[in-house]
Amino acid sequence: MSIELTRNFCIIAHVDHGKTTLSDRLLQVTSTVANRVLQEQHLDSMDLERERGITIKSHPVTMFYTAKDGKTYRLNLMDTPGHVDFSYEVSRSLAACEGVCLLIDASQGVEAQTVANATLAHQQNLTIIPVINKIDLPTANLELVTKQLEDILQIHSEEAILASGKSGIGIEDILEAVVHRIPPPRWSDYPATRVLVFDSVYDSYRGVIAFVRVFSGSLKKGDPIQFMSDGRKTEIMEVGVFRPKMDETPMLEAGQTGYIVTKIKDVTDIKIGDTITSALRPAAEMVPGFKAVRPMVFSGLYPVDTGDYEKLKTALSKLRLNDAALVYTAESSVALGFGFRCGFLGLLHMEIVQERVRREYDVEIINTHPSVVYRVVLQNGETIDVDNPVNLPEPGTFTEILEPTIKARIHIPNTSLGDMLALIMEKRGVVEHTDTLDGNRVMLTCLLPLNEILVDFNDKLKSITRGYGSMDYELGDYVASDLVRMDILVHADPVDAFSTIVHRDKAAMRGRELCAKLKEIIPAHMFSVPIQAAIGGKIIARETVSAMRKDVTAKCYGGDITRKRKLLEKQKEGKKKMKQIGRVSIPPDAFIKVLKNG
Repeated sequence: MSIELTRNFCIIAHVDHGKTTLSDRLLQVTSTVANRVLQEQHLDSMDLERERGITIKSHPVTMFYTAKDGKTYRLNLMDTPGHVDFSYEVSRSLAACEGVCLLIDASQGVEAQTVANATLAHQQNLTIIPVINKIDLPTANLELVTKQLEDILQIHSEEAILASGKSGIGIEDILEAVVHRIPPPRWSDYPATRVLVFDSVYDSYRGVIAFVRVFSGSLKKGDPIQFMSDGRKTEIMEVGVFRPKMDETPMLEAGQTGYIVTKIKDVTDIKIGDTITSALRPAAEMVPGFKAVRPMVFSGLYPVDTGDYEKLKTALSKLRLNDAALVYTAESSVALGFGFRCGFLGLLHMEIVQERVRREYDVEIINTHPSVVYRVVLQNGETIDVDNPVNLPEPGTFTEILEPTIKARIHIPNTSLGDMLALIMEKRGVVEHTDTLDGNRVMLTCLLPLNEILVDFNDKLKSITRGYGSMDYELGDYVASDLVRMDILVHADPVDAFSTIVHRDKAAMRGRELCAKLKEIIPAHMFSVPIQAAIGGKIIARETVSAMRKDVTAKCYGGDITRKRKLLEKQKEGKKKMKQIGRVSIPPDAFIKVLKNG
């Protein structure tokens, strides 16, 4: 098929604005999938994706559509994730396209990630087709949404297509717009072969399968190829396209989207955003936009049953095969035993990985308090990265600690503005400016420390705005801050699992909360157990678990008081001795209760 009849596009939107449902209708209208096998969320293959109604992995598919002009076009669609954690995956999918369908929910209007994804598309000079979805809902407000489209996104409302993925309204209009508004594949006249890798999965029989977009040249079985980021060379074993399952073809040509199977067996050897070229006549420059994906949030994962360590190790190694963004290293904790320090793209990514470990590999796990990567400037001027509070150098050995920040765009109703500003201040954030979107909504642009939004920020945002608020963020700069390591001592022994890096102003409050929580959870012993929060050698909070008391005078019936006093003194001496040599056992469920509630 001529390259002039090929169109590459993807669907971008805020979470739950109907991307996957619209993809289902496109597959149905183009007869790519027969009605008897079509199911809801057809491109979402994981159980978790179906349950939560979110897209976690990008899903490409090739469709053929005969337009009203009588020509048959090849349409390569990429259904992208909408959540902020997977924004790099969205940016790679956008790099593989010439145009996008920007979906906006007719009842909810323009949300935070709508703006973020539209900005990504603008930066890559892509054609944007605005689609107002869910117009058949009784709560749809077309007048407001078209006004937001012009005011916020600077897109003419006449360009918008009215549609409903569920009812099938406007699907043909979308296909006609894709065919006539989106240009044919770009950069096809480049003199050498250039192929963009926008995703990869692991197959236990064939090794790593790379999802690719061919910009120039062609690929076929047996071709020697080279990865331009590190110069690694290999040979192609198979090429094919998605319909929507993998379908082997003799060749992939310029403009096509498909997959290649090579001799590479480790998913970490293939980097998302890398450029593949011919090993015989390599290209001089990569397809623009490549950068390595770096984890932003770290947490320790430990098996509840220490005998499950090997099962957890196997589970993480298998998940790593299909998720190159997950990184982990072995670590041990005095309190929790052997486990792994894992790095994630964000909180949703962390939650998904933990849920998959529990569900797919049947391993019950405890996760430590999530933390971010801090930069510590030592006395000699050297800078080190610290992702675990336990590894923070002793006070006096460093000059300052830098923490990562985020630039957040928060969309909220006007009525929630005061409470939202109070929450941002509580989280040590700064509001840069406020934009009024319409009569009912405002957008706050603010800088926040990444560490402050890890645990409960999103829950509080939803609570304050009664579910109508949304947030999108991007990583900002590292900023010097007055941070300290807070340790929890149980019976004078530090418990490394409870160590956290906190701002000095919040340390006392956080310490009191943890001590109070532990007092309720740690069972009583035969001696009193002090629970303390400490910064270095300074105790900032304390609670005491009272000792169990045996009534040693119960057997005394009357008689001289000195007999009772003698027994009580003997008991007191015993407890004193026991306190010196006794050890406090913290039950595993104590870690689960404390760490789950953060």
